Amino acid sequence: MDITNRLITAIALATSALAGTAVMADHHKTGDHSKMAPTKNIVETASAVPALSTLVAAVTAAGLVDTLASPGPFTVFAPTNAAFEKLPAGTVGTLVKPENKATLTKILTYHVVAGKLTSTDIVAAIKAGGGNALVTTVAGEKLTARLSGNSVVITDGKGGQSTVTTVDLMQSNGVVHVIDSVLLP
Repeated sequence: MDITNRLITAIALATSALAGTAVMADHHKTGDHSKMAPTKNIVETASAVPALSTLVAAVTAAGLVDTLASPGPFTVFAPTNAAFEKLPAGTVGTLVKPENKATLTKILTYHVVAGKLTSTDIVAAIKAGGGNALVTTVAGEKLTARLSGNSVVITDGKGGQSTVTTVDLMQSNGVVHVIDSVLLP
């Protein structure tokens, strides 16, 4: 875990302990997440959730299955099938072609943070950061998290925004937060 993530986690834990920070209250259900289980890894359980099938197919095409099945821990901002459908027509089909593996890998690793950041950690980091929290992804790029009402909104490198729709899906090797748009570096 890089120094930025260690600092965010330390600040988040300290702030939570002192202030009793509230977690994100926007726990909308996007698809059937009942198959998420803390005894299985991120890939095993995401594979069992129909609303995440496009993400699983992309992870497979990028050759990231073994990485995301490793001990981690990881925080994954997981776009739903509906999130991928928001991309221009043909984008997903083009990205999963072998010749585009590097681009697909960069996009997917842009959704992964080293370490385990729960919703409480994220909200605390936002508050400690004066309304914004920067997190460094496995791709080496930054995401900005902020609160919008009771929801966390993630802003990507291109200014695109994604709302976290389901939080704290605990897995054996990390945590998954479901988002409603694909993040682009």
